[in-house]
Parts: sequence; C-alpha cells; structure tokens
Amino acid sequence: MYYKFSGFTQKLAVSWASAAYSPQGLKPVVSKEAPPIIFATPTKLTSNPAYDYTRKNNVPELQRFFQKSDGVPVHLKRGLPDQMLYRTTMALTLGGTIYCLIALYLASQPRNK
Repeated sequence: MYYKFSGFTQKLAVSWASAAYSPQGLKPVVSKEAPPIIFATPTKLTSNPAYDYTRKNNVPELQRFFQKSDGVPVHLKRGLPDQMLYRTTMALTLGGTIYCLIALYLASQPRNK
C-alpha cells in the first residue's frame, strides 16, 4: 500500500503509487534537449594517468622506529622538536591552571564598595 500526506485531514491517507511518489501533482521534468556546453575547450583524456600518491610506503620503517625499546617515551622519540612541543604544552597547561585558580579566587572574594 502507498500513503501520502493529506493536506485536508493533516494525516496520512491511502493513495496510488503515482500520487505517493509525486506529491501535489508535481511530475519530474525531463529535458528533451542537451544542456548547453559551459566550457568551449575540450578536455584532455589521458590513457595512462599518473597518480601523485604512488610513493614509497614509510609505515613499516616508522613502526620499527617508534616501537624500538630504548627507554625513551614514544612522544619524545624524535628528539628536540618533540621535547620543545612537550615542554611548551606543559608550560601552557600549568599557566592555564594557575590562571584559572587565580580567577576563581578573585571571583570568590566579595567586592568592597
């Protein structure tokens, strides 16, 4: 069975398939003419496409590098850049925590008039 929303009763009502798939009498418009060409220049079709993502797979080498047990945490394995990022993150975290604590302290104090 097919149903369609009735505008008169504001409920679902039984209907034919053609009425259910094209509500309010709207029929899909099929164009008989080809659409106009937007760009006048023809496109080049290549028979042998060159892909940009055909590089060497570095994942196995990186897995070996990061899984090596040398006592260094994985987030510091690459040396100085990782250390700088780690220290910057820790400094910003501590600074933000201290700032929040100061703001809470100041907000808890009553204002003197």
